[in-house]
Amino acid sequence: MNQHTAKRLASPDRQRGPGGEAPHPDMVWIPGGEFLMGSDRHYPEEAPAHRARVDGFWMDRCTVTNRQFERFVAETGYVTLAQKPANAVDYPGAKPEMLVPSSAMFKPPPAPVGTHNHYAWWIYVAGANWRHPRGPASSTAKLKDHPVVHIAYEDAEAYASWAGKALPTEAEWEFAARGGLDGAEFVWGDELTPGGQHMANTYQGEFPFRNDCEDGYEWTAPVGSFPANGYGLYDMAGNVWQWTVDWYQEHRRIESPCCTMDNPRGGEREASVDPLTPDIRIPRKVTKGGSFLCAPSYCRRYRPAARMAQSVDTSTCHLGFRCITRPA
Repeated sequence: MNQHTAKRLASPDRQRGPGGEAPHPDMVWIPGGEFLMGSDRHYPEEAPAHRARVDGFWMDRCTVTNRQFERFVAETGYVTLAQKPANAVDYPGAKPEMLVPSSAMFKPPPAPVGTHNHYAWWIYVAGANWRHPRGPASSTAKLKDHPVVHIAYEDAEAYASWAGKALPTEAEWEFAARGGLDGAEFVWGDELTPGGQHMANTYQGEFPFRNDCEDGYEWTAPVGSFPANGYGLYDMAGNVWQWTVDWYQEHRRIESPCCTMDNPRGGEREASVDPLTPDIRIPRKVTKGGSFLCAPSYCRRYRPAARMAQSVDTSTCHLGFRCITRPA
């Protein structure tokens, strides 16, 4: 038993919180508390590590699945961003083929290419969307219990509103992911594969050229395929990235990181725009959790402290979400 496992919080009946039973049967109670947010030992955008505190809330046990999203669409007629053409006015100089309904897809190159140019393995694919998660010829017929993907931020918000839920803040998501292990590197402890066991759906092999699939999956895995964390939450590492409600800002811009922050929120919308693209001012939200494409040799972002700035207009084959509700 490592030091973090010994410190894991006791796990009461997660189906009960203040006021009684969970508001939805697929949710568990996250008790809230103080924790170390971020990391000083990994990627620059995670630093400085700082103390934060969040109030208790309910969280979906799993990421939203294709089966659940299909019900939402059937009841509302909702059309996702990836299923609609882009407005040329918003993307000056864009090639016409880039404006058709499409989404970003991972395409492994035929030979090793290094890891410096992500365009060597990411392409926009016309017709890729949540109904066709692996390209226009694919379907969700055999993927009902896999996480829904190709979800832009507005799509996640629309589902959450329909379900009577909300998207988590970055701090809420990270606290929940830690499962009571304050300061642990992973959601299960400090070893990536304890006892040789894969604890999440990530990438093994030579990224992006060869995936050895030692964890059993090349693409997404059915939700709940790997062990839950200390709060009973599944897939808080790997499988798919997950949206949060916070606008992205670097942790170094936090005022007074030496003090515990109560229920922290992200930065301002305008400040979240990528300064490297001044002509395309697309704001960015924080996404968390990593995905099946995270590899130790390239992207160690399957850790609770890890974070990514995701443009709100973008959907990908490894991006989904889960919801929360807060006590009234």
